[in-house]
Amino acid sequence: MLNLKSEFQMTINGESVTTEDLLPVINPATEEVIAYVPNASEALLNDAVKAARAAFPSWSAMEIDERAELLTRFAGAIYANREELANLFTLEMGRPLKGAFEEIDGAYYWLTELSKQRLNREVIEDTEEHFVERYYTPLGVVGAIVPWNFPVLLSMWKIAPALLSGNTVIVKPSPYTPLTSLRIGDIAQSIFPKGVLNVISGGDDLGRWITEHPDVNKVSFTGSTSTGKKVMQSAASSLKRVTLELGGNDAAIVLPDVEPKKVVKQLFWAAFKNTSQICIATKRMYVHKDIYDEFLTELVNYAKTVKIGDGSDPTTEIGPIQNKMQYEKVINLIEDTKHIGAKVVHGGVIKEEPGYFIPVTIVDNPPVDSRVVVEEAFGPVLPVLKYSDINKVIEQVNSSEYGLGGSVWGKDLELAQSIAERIETGTVWINEFGVLSPHIPFGGHKQSGLGIENGIDGLKEYTNSKTILVNKKII
Repeated sequence: MLNLKSEFQMTINGESVTTEDLLPVINPATEEVIAYVPNASEALLNDAVKAARAAFPSWSAMEIDERAELLTRFAGAIYANREELANLFTLEMGRPLKGAFEEIDGAYYWLTELSKQRLNREVIEDTEEHFVERYYTPLGVVGAIVPWNFPVLLSMWKIAPALLSGNTVIVKPSPYTPLTSLRIGDIAQSIFPKGVLNVISGGDDLGRWITEHPDVNKVSFTGSTSTGKKVMQSAASSLKRVTLELGGNDAAIVLPDVEPKKVVKQLFWAAFKNTSQICIATKRMYVHKDIYDEFLTELVNYAKTVKIGDGSDPTTEIGPIQNKMQYEKVINLIEDTKHIGAKVVHGGVIKEEPGYFIPVTIVDNPPVDSRVVVEEAFGPVLPVLKYSDINKVIEQVNSSEYGLGGSVWGKDLELAQSIAERIETGTVWINEFGVLSPHIPFGGHKQSGLGIENGIDGLKEYTNSKTILVNKKII
């Protein structure tokens, strides 16, 4: 087991590297410093880019089946260390241990499944006179900037397709949750050739240096829309490729034929899983007036049964907000909701105790233009809104600047399908929530991002399309 007070180290060119300048990592359940990590300088980033650039020719020339085999070995090594990694994850992220194991196991699954994907050459034309073929070439060095809410799984969403398609990678975890990623970097040292996978820790400056670096060919970023815009601006200087998975204000539409008791548990967790720190969490819940009162009562009753606490306690179901900055933002949103006179039917009272704990907070039919409806809370605050006209509610759902995901709930599947087709988001679930797969493309519309992750389309994001045309006639 790691000594958490020791200095965690970065992985650059297959070697462990540290710095004199260290950043503290805080357990959000206790507000105690649990470890220190290197704060990489620009010179160390340059070292990592140089190493990745040097490793690229031989890595990209390797047969894809060989690269896939190394990714599979990497997955197995992560799984072999799953207990250590899950416990470390809960300490730094705050999520209950069961959810931590789900993330580590999810990383194993994503690596294993994505390594099976292949981008085959496509013959576009083959006639007596002409042969046209399109294939895919790697980009070079990929900068993967990973958020704090799913620090392990979302890094694998980037690492696996980038490496499989022949790129080399530099991973920057969030300074709030770097520990598990740095430990995974240690594991990778014995599997990949030097320079292929580098993991470096640091603050906001490090992210900017990556996006501005002329020898980084692509940036894959997951985080807020405001930061995503800055990433895009920085990347424009060298026209580097970008994939941006950004914010969301996802809505659930509950139709009048729904039986509240049968769906309330699923919808509760659609909103509050991972302390609502999920980009695709349900952040607005529209319930038809015919079942609204019954639904709201059932939702509040279920909320009363859910235990909030330290994720290391096996009975805990919802942990703390991950960091103080986000904690204060959510408190401010709750206070604003009270200030405008909206009715808080559950939660809303912050206890004076250690840790960034916020109770599940449910708001009864607030104004549609209130902050609690319009903004992405990214914390356990849910507005439940009453509607009567399906066309008007679709208009309200689509009024958001975001377009990541959404869901429709009802027995009439034909009606639900017709509504889903009108919702302006990248993904819509019908009678379920948050079902993701390495083989299903995922991406946002509007200000929820650019590009696709997962599936063959996600793999293509890490390549250039190249076409060769052959005139078969002898000159």
